[in-house]
Amino acid sequence: MTQIAPQPGIMEIDLYQGGAAHVAGLDNVVKLSSNENPLGPSPAAVEAYRRAAYDLHRYPSSDHSALRASIAEVLGLDAGRIICGAGSDEIIAFLCQAYAGPGTEVVHTEHGFAMYRISALAAGATPVEVPERERVTDVDAILAACTDTTRLVFIANPNNPTGTMIGLAEIERLAEGLPPQALLVLDGAYAEYVEGYDGGAALVDRRDNVVMTRTFSKLYGLGGLRIGWGYGPAHVIDVLNRVRGPFNLSQAALNAAEAAMRDRAYTDHCRAENARWRTWLADALAEIGVPSDVSLANFVLARFANQAEAEACDDYLKSQGLIVRRVAGYNLPQCLRITVGDESACRRVVHAVRQFKGGS
Repeated sequence: MTQIAPQPGIMEIDLYQGGAAHVAGLDNVVKLSSNENPLGPSPAAVEAYRRAAYDLHRYPSSDHSALRASIAEVLGLDAGRIICGAGSDEIIAFLCQAYAGPGTEVVHTEHGFAMYRISALAAGATPVEVPERERVTDVDAILAACTDTTRLVFIANPNNPTGTMIGLAEIERLAEGLPPQALLVLDGAYAEYVEGYDGGAALVDRRDNVVMTRTFSKLYGLGGLRIGWGYGPAHVIDVLNRVRGPFNLSQAALNAAEAAMRDRAYTDHCRAENARWRTWLADALAEIGVPSDVSLANFVLARFANQAEAEACDDYLKSQGLIVRRVAGYNLPQCLRITVGDESACRRVVHAVRQFKGGS
């Protein structure tokens, strides 16, 4: 019998299920399951990606200096304390690899992003799930869960899949109350959708126990390139760069992300369109008996009477060529997460849900 076995914790990982993209037998399908920008990337980013094709024989930059400089310039950050990765997922994995491990704990909330648990288990650490209060991060519950073995605390703000967030005063209270050996990780994948919110960057500058992660996959429309970044204290970024592969990002992705970051007019346009249709979608669904919490991201979490109704509605939406996301895996079996699409997509969703409710 073989004695070959993976590290403890690996086999406890449930394989991540991405949002579906196809419905058998249907062609005119609208994908609203992965929180993608319906407007796509900036034309400047597309052109930068196209130009990179002429240099495919060259290795990419290993220090990502041009992209880090653009992020720092646009957002007013210190380029020396920025690290880039293959999506913010890779930064999350780096943090678990570098700071967690056997005998340690990683805290996340009950409706938090699945990669927190997955990355903790991959590092051999024990994930600790804490309750939220009515689908909102509960700082007191997190602090109560922390022990002398806690190494990382992850919160997404705004959160996925709830769309809710807590204020900076509560985040600072959380950072202040953590045990001295623990890092607070602010996942800002949806931070760009919140007008005037810095994702916690100012708090990172003031403290030595807070790290922020961000992505180009959502508002910037570059999910297909897998590129994200993190911002943290110098001592943390130094550690993460020691485990980062030297060529973890392609030059095409780096160039496209830099162009996207600098195209502020396009970013502002995408944010405004999302806010407009997010409000419309939430209000229209509420009028037909499908409530949601106020979302600050690019999706709404539609609530149904129970799991059976949510799944039946999802099946009906699929039959109409509309793919949304079931979130039972996030402890929300009675909900469907619906990405805010363009005007046509939003109107199609509401029309279909109205037909479903009328026939139920």
